[in-house]
Amino acid sequence: MELVKVGEKTFYIKNNTNIGVYKVDGENVYIIDSGKDKDAGKEILKIINNQGWNIKGIIVTHSNADHIGGNKVIQERTNCDIYAYNIEKAFTEYPILEPSFLYGSSPFENLKNKFLYAKESNVTFLKDNLPEGLEYFPLKGHYFDMIGIKTVDDIYFLADSLFSAETINKYHLFFIYDVKEFLSTLDFLSTLKGKLYILSHCEETDDISSLIELNKNKVYEILDKVYKLCDKEITFEEILKRMFDEYNLVMNLNQFVLVGSTLKSYLSYLIDENKITYEFKDNKMYFKQKII
Repeated sequence: MELVKVGEKTFYIKNNTNIGVYKVDGENVYIIDSGKDKDAGKEILKIINNQGWNIKGIIVTHSNADHIGGNKVIQERTNCDIYAYNIEKAFTEYPILEPSFLYGSSPFENLKNKFLYAKESNVTFLKDNLPEGLEYFPLKGHYFDMIGIKTVDDIYFLADSLFSAETINKYHLFFIYDVKEFLSTLDFLSTLKGKLYILSHCEETDDISSLIELNKNKVYEILDKVYKLCDKEITFEEILKRMFDEYNLVMNLNQFVLVGSTLKSYLSYLIDENKITYEFKDNKMYFKQKII
């Protein structure tokens, strides 16, 4: 991990999940997200303490385990407040909800891994209680009520609203909870005018326009492929297999629930857009293109 200064009061800790740092005064900072696990939280604490600073609060962009994994250890050692918005507050307080939501039932033990299941922490509802110099805004789509943060230095922390070219080219199917909201957020991002943009899993950049187009094009590519797979009656399980085969992906437990959930989101979008329909035959659910 490396602390990088990007504004008078704004820093970030460069890591697999980038961590925002905002200095509210000579001693106190708020951090944005807390990394993937307890070890990440300890390393964040070490970096902050080495600067002679105290963590006053943690702002949760969204409740995926790789963004809240350090919450518990940091809160225990600093007694800091943790702020999360709407549904993200519930998932952060009760992180068993993430593997339960992804699996669609009570998760078996192997699903309770650190990539899907963080530790509990005490959370305050985010409303009008951020320090002066910080503001939040919605970034729905990737997750339920994900938010971004803008600092007084005109630096935008954009969480997982965009995925890197490396991630897209390697995995193609990045996690999306709501396809329509994700596309709407991409349109919103194109209106932003900031000095610098910090995404959770990308290099810092002063121009996100090409990344917006890359993400948008990949979403439409996936929509087209899923739609074409429905030219004949097809089950979800077959769609899942065909998409993994199409992109030469290898199935494992985490990918099964993450990509599986994402493909269901694509199917929901196509159903709501009146592109495909579904029916039940012989106790199986089939999807098929809708004849207009």
